[in-house]
Amino acid sequence: MDFGIVLQTDPPARRVVEYAAQAEKVGFTYGWAFDSHVLWQEPFVIFSLMLDATERMIVGPMVTNPGTRDWTVIASQFATLMEISGGRMVCGMGRGDSAVRYIGRTPATLATTAEATKVVKDLVAGRTVDYNGKTFSIPWAEGRGWDLPVWMAGYGPKALASTGTHYDGFILQLADPQVVAWTIGAVRQAAEEAGRDPDSISICVAAPAYVGDDLTHQRDQVRWFGGMVGNHVHDMVKRYGSDESKVPKVLADYIAAREGYDYDHHGKASNPSTDFVPDEIVDRFCLLGPPEAHLERLAELRELGVDQFAVYLMHDDMEGTLEAYGREIIPAMS
Repeated sequence: MDFGIVLQTDPPARRVVEYAAQAEKVGFTYGWAFDSHVLWQEPFVIFSLMLDATERMIVGPMVTNPGTRDWTVIASQFATLMEISGGRMVCGMGRGDSAVRYIGRTPATLATTAEATKVVKDLVAGRTVDYNGKTFSIPWAEGRGWDLPVWMAGYGPKALASTGTHYDGFILQLADPQVVAWTIGAVRQAAEEAGRDPDSISICVAAPAYVGDDLTHQRDQVRWFGGMVGNHVHDMVKRYGSDESKVPKVLADYIAAREGYDYDHHGKASNPSTDFVPDEIVDRFCLLGPPEAHLERLAELRELGVDQFAVYLMHDDMEGTLEAYGREIIPAMS
């Protein structure tokens, strides 16, 4: 199993780079960052610094979207970073949540997101595309042979079907084994129906992890994650209701008391929009407790087909968790 870290690009940017370098030293192989250009600093600038500070780490956004930037800009950014790093880039893709909703725009449709993904992948690979009524390629990318992996993030049935049909990987932002099994099954079924090899799709589970013995404190530090997930699940329940074939019961039930969401506190331990998240959900969605509790859950996730666990590193003991994973968890899962 691979391990990644997910960081917010809060200033100072150099601190984000230092965490990436520290993570690589203790065994993490992926470095991800949020991409919400108003809420945090511009990640693509920081990616270049992360690549320069590491030797092997694969770097990318978790997640970008086709609405913030023109698709050709996204492609040029990735192609440039592929050239700088010798191909150490990955693209997490989504429809757009905090990045576009915060500025009053609507997330892209799944069809538009898939279309944008194809354009970006083709341009980075040096292939010709038809875009806005014009046929062109990125001349300096031609012949480079860059294949940018694009992994789709989603929860709902249509997003999972699109992932299995169009993408190189799947990102699930929670670590509940029941939901992991349900979503992976849906992605692989869609891949098979599309004539693809289901096992060729990389599976990444991303969630907060906090190593230690004070569960009460840990839960309070990562309860924000249940609020963030609930914001996505709210859209699913609004669309599909309580149909358990489309929305797992554990997801539908816990947002019943949700009253709203404040993006100004997105991804922060102090988020006030998380009072509705019970301890049970925090425990199911996140990895908490001593090292043996993490190892038990990770073994279960690996058995379900998870290829990478990406740690949302957003709480008051980031360095301690990095060190614990490098010392006790990553070696045991290698």
